[in-house]
Parts: sequence; structure tokens; C-alpha cells
Amino acid sequence: MVKQNHIVVIGGTACGPKAAARARRCDPSAKITIIEQGEDLSTATCGLPYYVSGVIDNEDNMVAKQPDYFEITMNMEVLTETRATAIDPQAHTVEVLDLETSESSTIAYDKLVLATGSKPLVPDWEGKNLDGILTLSDIPDANAIRSYLANLGSKKEVVIVGAGLIGLEMAEAFVTLGCHVTILEALDRVLPALLDSDIAVLVEKYLQYKGVKVMCGQPVTGFQGDESGRVRKVIAGDTEHQADLVLLSLGVRPDVTLAKAAGLAIGSTGGISVDKYLQTSDPDIYAGGDCVENVNLITRKPVLAPMGSTANKHGRIIGTNVTGGRETFPGVLNTAIVKVFEYNVGRVGLNESQAREAGCDTVMSLVPGDEHATYYPGSRDFIVKLVAEKGTGKLLGGQVVGMGDIAKRIDVLATALTFGATVEDLANIDLAYAPPYNSALDPLHHAANVIRNKQSGLARTLTPAEVRKKLEKDDRFVLLDVRTPPEWQERRIDAEQVRLLPLTDLRRKLGELSGDEEIIIYCRTSVRAYQAQRILDGAGFKNVKFMDGSLDVWPYDVITSSSSSK
Repeated sequence: MVKQNHIVVIGGTACGPKAAARARRCDPSAKITIIEQGEDLSTATCGLPYYVSGVIDNEDNMVAKQPDYFEITMNMEVLTETRATAIDPQAHTVEVLDLETSESSTIAYDKLVLATGSKPLVPDWEGKNLDGILTLSDIPDANAIRSYLANLGSKKEVVIVGAGLIGLEMAEAFVTLGCHVTILEALDRVLPALLDSDIAVLVEKYLQYKGVKVMCGQPVTGFQGDESGRVRKVIAGDTEHQADLVLLSLGVRPDVTLAKAAGLAIGSTGGISVDKYLQTSDPDIYAGGDCVENVNLITRKPVLAPMGSTANKHGRIIGTNVTGGRETFPGVLNTAIVKVFEYNVGRVGLNESQAREAGCDTVMSLVPGDEHATYYPGSRDFIVKLVAEKGTGKLLGGQVVGMGDIAKRIDVLATALTFGATVEDLANIDLAYAPPYNSALDPLHHAANVIRNKQSGLARTLTPAEVRKKLEKDDRFVLLDVRTPPEWQERRIDAEQVRLLPLTDLRRKLGELSGDEEIIIYCRTSVRAYQAQRILDGAGFKNVKFMDGSLDVWPYDVITSSSSSK
């Protein structure tokens, strides 16, 4: 008689249930046990901010599959409200604690799956245990936030510590619930692990437009409470911020407690070290999801990737392999997308800073675009930042932000990066086109072509940040605006160096410009600015550039038709 394979899964959020379900399909006769310390399995933790805000109005909607589905339909043993407390790799056993009865027991396994996830990072700050200082990682956390807000009455000053993905999603949730929101970020920009400064500043500007106070470069050092033990102030250096509720959104760390105690190898990132089969240093123990480290597909270096999408991919591969398969996981691009009110923010691969830290010589483009043909009603805009390797043109990463449909652009870039595409490949990729869906050339085509023009020497640019620095130093140059007079009246950069000379008049008024001066050109999107640069090049001007993205990417103050800055 063939021995029945016993597969034990620790963790019931994403990777664990996926691994168990896949294992059941691969081996209908296996014995499968899932151990989960919470009440539910397959909770949609990525949707928690929308549950807090009320967009998702029922807690039950946050549970993809109930435990009885796994018990009855999938024929598994499900131990909820049960905590795995120790692993003995030599004996092939797991010690568990029933959280309701406090009784301990031992479960034997043939193959073990660790899907222990991650824990919110909570630094050892003074006052961190005051009431009203909360994190968000599961449904009980979300209910605690909802309950605490409900008891605040009209006093709803909320401070979010950390401007990562959850922090920005929760800013929208809190504003929706009538709160005044302040975000404190220790680093110099929002989404610091994802975006470059020139893109992050656009997100920050939009958050402020929506009424969120954003303060970067504000490392928190502690909290102060009242006599009842409720938080009242957040301390950031010499600055105090009033707070009725504080959300700590500082990121997560892999939960490797069990793995470490069992002697499994832990990687340099702090996650469990696994091979391409998602096998740990013990051949009978597999691990996936937030608790493991991954390989970055571009740098080939270990990275953390705490995403539900990655966890589900891991789960499927693990379920195959614990039943005798040999599937491999290639790695990640750290693809991410987030909704910030009506603004969409996405990134994939390496940002420019990360690419340079990895030793790449980079070239980039900043290109405004629209989600479909502008003559078809309803098109919304966005900004593309594309990063490539100088010389080879190999794509390294991209960031897209704005009101329009950015998800499909991020997905196109993720596909291109996965297969090692160059900007030339991207420029010629055959994307779907019809006016309601796209323009004849997608903004990604334009972004790739800008880099190709830079590589060939046709285009020479400065970023908005570089132009602003020159203005602040009061450098001598001409900042040439080649838009129309009505556009100039509506909105323009406020500087002595700025001069209006519409593109339509440029060829016949070349004599009004000096060939000895440095000339930097801008328009609204840089299309006309690039054309003007080529006209001046052809006329023999030697020191001419245009501003990447022009006014659509300029995040600083301007003069408007109402004579107010924005």
C-alpha cells in the first residue's frame, strides 16, 4: 500500500491556501492540513483600506473562501485559531497551540509549507503602546480602526506615519471618513521605495490638492498621550503634530520566527532563503509569500516582494512541487500600483535611482500622454517615466502616474521587462489601437522614442528639477516658451529668464536669439519644444536643450491667468 503524503501548510492568507488548493488538484489522495492562527482563510488583506473606508461594506466580502470550502470541497483538515509554535525538521513535526483551549499538540508532516507572511514594522518609539496607535495588516486591525474612529466623534485628526502604499491608500480612506489627515515620511518623498523624486513630487502635489498635509523629511521619534492613555501628539524631532489616531504604515518585515528557530537559512534581506523551486535549506520544507526573499529579474539580487500577486504565484508552484513537480519561480520586478483618490500611481522594474545604485549608466524620458485619442471624448492624462540602459537601450523600469488608465501601461512594461526588451522593441510593439482605447502611438511608444532620440543625439534635455536649480542659482540662459500667447497668459513659469517665442514664429525670428546664449525650451508636453530644438540645431545654434515633459511635468509654482500660484 502506498503511503499517503501528508502536506502541512502553516499560514492561511494567500500563499498557504493557494499551495494547498494546488496540491489537492495535483494529488487528490494526499492528506492536507492548513494551520491558521486567525479565524478565516484566504482573507483579501489588499482590500483592507477599502473596507475601512466603507467602499467594501461587509466584512464577509473580505474572505475569498470560507474554511468549510477547504474542509468539504477540497477535503482538507483546517485548523483555524491555531498557532504553530515550533518546527522539528528532524522529527518532521509541528507543535501547535489551540488558541481557544490553550491545548498543545503535535502534527507530523511529510512536506511542510511555510506561508507565515509578514508583520508591520513598529519601531521601539516612546509612547508606541498608547491607545489610538494602530497598524493595518488584517481584518481585526481594520475593525479596530473603524471602531476607534467611531468613538472619536467630531475630533478626527489622523496622522499617518509612513508614505508607502498602505499609507497613501489609508489617507484616502480617512479623508473619505471626514478626517483631517497628515502624512509624516522620514525620507525626502512619498513612496520612497518605489518612485523617483521627479515622479513622487507629482503624487505629493496631488495629495495636497486633495487636502492631505504631506510632510517629508520628518522622522518620528515618539508619541505623547493624555491622562487616559490615548495618543494626542506625534513627535518628529522638534516638531509636534496633534493626533487623535495614528496609523503606523512603515512597511512590513518577513515573519521568520518559526523558520529561524528551526534552523532554516535566512537571506540577506531578512526573508527565508529559498531556491528557484521555493525550497528552503531543508528539502522537505517549502516557503512562499511575504516571508521569503525573491530574486530581482533585472539585478539578479535578493529582494523582498510583499505582494498578494507574488504570494499566489508562489503558492501554485509550491503546491505543484510538494506533490512531486519541479516548477520554478523566476523572480520579480517589484511591480506595484496604487489608487490615490482619483490619481493612479504605478511602477515596475528599477527606478532611476535604483538603476544607478545597481551600477547602470541610465538614460530616461519623461513623457505626458493620454489614455486614448484626445479627439475622442473623455480622455484622461498621465505621465510616463521610462528608464533604460545607456548604449544598449535595454529597458530597466518605468513609472506612470496620473488620472488616466496607467494599469495597462505598467502591464505592458512588465511584460517587456520580463523578456529583456529594449527601447527599440518597445517603440515597435504592436499594441491595440482604436480611438476609444488608445492613440495611434501609445505614450509608451513616445517614451521609448524619446530615449532613442537621446541615444542618437537628436534630443538633448534637462529635467524640470535641473531647470529649477539653474533658476535658483540665477544662471544666465534663455528659458524659451514656444507655446501660443493664449497659453502663455493662462499658465507660465515665473522667472526673468523666460521668454515667449511661439513655434509658429520661430523660423522667421531666429535673429532675435543669440547663438552665444544657452537656450532651454519648453512647451506643454515637450513635443513643440523638441521641434524647436531641432529648428535651432539646423540654424547653427550650439547650446540648445529642451525640458523633459515641459509644463505638464513641472511641479513648481507658476503664474496663472488669475495671477495666483499653484
